[in-house]
Amino acid sequence: MPDQHTVLSQLLKHVPHARFKELVKAHGSDDAARGLDSQSQLVALLYGQLSGAPGLRAIVAELESHEERLSELGCDPVRRSTLSEANRHRPAALFGDLLAAVMAQGHRGLPGT
Repeated sequence: MPDQHTVLSQLLKHVPHARFKELVKAHGSDDAARGLDSQSQLVALLYGQLSGAPGLRAIVAELESHEERLSELGCDPVRRSTLSEANRHRPAALFGDLLAAVMAQGHRGLPGT
């Protein structure tokens, strides 16, 4: 059976991962991260947006049901309390800067379009 890519994995292909790593380092986002790295938080938050999850519990519950796909995305399992802490303490500017990088790609033309 051919490998089927999820919408989330297709969306993540457009994230400039090298630039994201630079931003994580510049913001020090993973310096004190104990349980959830920035990549896993990004995947969880994107999944929450795409699925229309009403809150963290729903995001975590839905991600648990897709645990094997989660590892394919380079993401660790997510716990509600850990995601909550990451949302509270990780600088939001990291994701704002990532959005700016993704939008800049759109102006040049996304790869594969």
